[in-house]
Amino acid sequence: MTGSGPHGRVVKADVDAAISSGGAKAAPAAKAAPAGAPAPAAAPKTMSDEQVLKLFAEGSYDLVPHDNMRKTIARRLVEAKSTIPHFYLTLDCELDALLALRTQINAAAPVKKTDKGEAPAYKLSVNDMVIKAMAMALMAVPDANASWTDSAMVKHKHADVGVAVSIPGGLITPIIRRADEKTLSVISNEMKDLASRARGRKLKPEEYQGGTTAVSNLGMFGIKDFAAVINPPHATILAVGAGEQRAVVKDGEIKVATVMSVTLSTDHRAVDGALGAELLVAFKRMIENPMGMLV
Repeated sequence: MTGSGPHGRVVKADVDAAISSGGAKAAPAAKAAPAGAPAPAAAPKTMSDEQVLKLFAEGSYDLVPHDNMRKTIARRLVEAKSTIPHFYLTLDCELDALLALRTQINAAAPVKKTDKGEAPAYKLSVNDMVIKAMAMALMAVPDANASWTDSAMVKHKHADVGVAVSIPGGLITPIIRRADEKTLSVISNEMKDLASRARGRKLKPEEYQGGTTAVSNLGMFGIKDFAAVINPPHATILAVGAGEQRAVVKDGEIKVATVMSVTLSTDHRAVDGALGAELLVAFKRMIENPMGMLV
């Protein structure tokens, strides 16, 4: 009953009006949930620091406060996994032709004088060739060389490849700009310089911000395969496993080949499944026919 008196008070006139109209109507009952219907799931809550520490015996741990780098990494990873719809594609690539070419190129490196004496002008790693192959694959499949924004698709004209580098307390991703245009020797020397300065925390912001894709290589630790988290604003990241000798079937016969498994993590908003597969196949083609990286 709604009162008409001062400050909403119910007065005699309100009661008489309610009686003459047949009394106040009851509010409709809330609709019951169907029998057996599960209750709505509550949003998951993050445990507080105090709740976490109560799980461990007092004196059994040390607390190491997060530095700004670790906080930034954590924030960006949460952002990436909660806002980017990841999907994953994995392929095996045979490395024998690439390893043979790498040996030839390194053997042909000219000698230069340094403060420590004479040294080869360059020394290619498998990772250097992976960077070049990824850049060329993006040029071969330009629709995959993109970044997502809510208003438009950003189509990149060059392949700027970030490379994950582990440093004390976290990791950083220095970028090889225009890797599609650079020779393997230039990529190799530039990567060594960037990695060295990254570990000394001497990189400039423009040397690790941006980029169009990234490569994360854990093969040196013997990791066979893994899936990496996309680093916004990239739409892809390539996770590279170890090259190892495996039995493969060729022309109906079992033979031994050096095989590397790679997994492409892809932002489904920017790169659909078929397009991601096309990109990974283009990468595999470059790795297995490495002479194409020299022309």
